[in-house]
Amino acid sequence: MSGLTSQEILDLARHTFEVEAEALNRMAVSLDERFVTAVDRMLACKGKVVVTGMGKSGLVGRKIAATLASTGTPSFFLHPGEAFHGDLGMISPDDIVLALSYSGETDDVLKIIPFIHSNKNLLISLTGNEESSLAKNSDIHLSVNVEQEACVLRLAPTTSTTAQIAMGDALAVALMKARDFSPLDFARLHPGGTLGRRLLLTVGDVMRSRNLPVVGSACDMAEMIHQINKGGVGLAVIVDNDRVEGVVTDGDVRRAMDSRRVEFFDLKAIDIASRQPKVIAADAKLIDAEKMMTSCKVNALLVTDDDGRLEGIIHIYDIKL
Repeated sequence: MSGLTSQEILDLARHTFEVEAEALNRMAVSLDERFVTAVDRMLACKGKVVVTGMGKSGLVGRKIAATLASTGTPSFFLHPGEAFHGDLGMISPDDIVLALSYSGETDDVLKIIPFIHSNKNLLISLTGNEESSLAKNSDIHLSVNVEQEACVLRLAPTTSTTAQIAMGDALAVALMKARDFSPLDFARLHPGGTLGRRLLLTVGDVMRSRNLPVVGSACDMAEMIHQINKGGVGLAVIVDNDRVEGVVTDGDVRRAMDSRRVEFFDLKAIDIASRQPKVIAADAKLIDAEKMMTSCKVNALLVTDDDGRLEGIIHIYDIKL
């Protein structure tokens, strides 16, 4: 056991949130034109944004570089120690360097400043000390100063790393807006993600087109229930003369069994069918299919061609895979 009561543990967590939130609020108030200039210069950059930093600042720097790269601003992280031993060649004259060091006196970062200047790269720094060596040798300095770390010893980087992350996020968000970065742009850079899949793939890419649960209008209840169970999408499609005449869902079956139980097994499929099923084209995007399912409160859509012929079925699970 920790020796702390449940209340003490919760109080420590809440104190951490309060200290870090207060620091971010102070940063928001103190933000000035230097931030605007940094965004403008990064927006106009013809190369990449090279992010560098050591220790915890380096870990934050990796996150900032990844966020920038995934939101439309080409960026990569460069370890300052590796840079000083040969990797400075990764920085082209068209690049901007974004250097992180809370103290502003990190030796490994300061060592690469002469190269950055001689290579004529714009240097933007994030430090907690306006009078530090890094801040004074930067073209643009963005303050991430905090009054205290949330750590109970006031030593471990906690509030300060949160401030750095927040400043990096603020830059990325401002650049996204300035670039008019759209959900489709995001999807192109995240094709393996859920959003990318929904925005880039079409209904035809994922629809079910084989062994569809298709029955005729005169199909009896026993066969129709068998087809619904076999199809695995919770419905059977009524097709006559190559045209869709309606659908019967498992919900339709349950309601018919409840309201028409005496005559249920004498009914035909068309007797309990929904005659105007929700349909979608195969070339529609998955996100459009999802929106239609949500607005119509259905779990599946029929995929039809321009002449109303059935091409497939798409289920909500096909979209969310």
